[in-house]
Amino acid sequence: MKKENLKRGFAYKTKKIINFFLKGLLVCLPIILTYYVVSSIVISIDKFIPIDIPGIGFAIVIVGVTFIGWFGSSIISKPIFNLLDDFLSSLPFIKIIYTSVKDLMEAFVGEKKKFSKPVIVELGDGIYKPGFITQDDLFEIHLPGLVGVYFPHSYAFSGNLFFVEKSKIKPYEGNSTDFMKFIVSGGVTEIGN
Repeated sequence: MKKENLKRGFAYKTKKIINFFLKGLLVCLPIILTYYVVSSIVISIDKFIPIDIPGIGFAIVIVGVTFIGWFGSSIISKPIFNLLDDFLSSLPFIKIIYTSVKDLMEAFVGEKKKFSKPVIVELGDGIYKPGFITQDDLFEIHLPGLVGVYFPHSYAFSGNLFFVEKSKIKPYEGNSTDFMKFIVSGGVTEIGN
């Protein structure tokens, strides 16, 4: 009987310790991963300008890119940037990379944001997938009645593009940024927070 009580007491304390450990992970892991991601980005950008003071290269790159953005928005420099854009868009092979990266960046931060039409697509048998309409009509590629829907992956900066019948799409009436966070978090983040 005494052995039985000791075993129960030990099992109870072990469960409690494991529970405390898991709660500690819940507090520490998001902080550690955030620190890791941010520090990895800073270190990667720091390598562009090799100065021995940590973070200076990062600061110079951020200030430089911000200055280029400001300068590129001015009336005087717009023709210069347009010429550079036209030149890079006309070079074979370079054109594919340059225009793809440019279009992707404009989809997220440009004036014509592409991920502004959140939808829920019916896959069948009660299964639905969240995504964003990127092309309202695919008539240009001889697929009338279909739309381009981009499905972001959870916990990644990637996704897939599918051509979907309009009848399978249900528009989501809500904030597209919250919807994107919901998808990227694997459905863990609550919509509207």
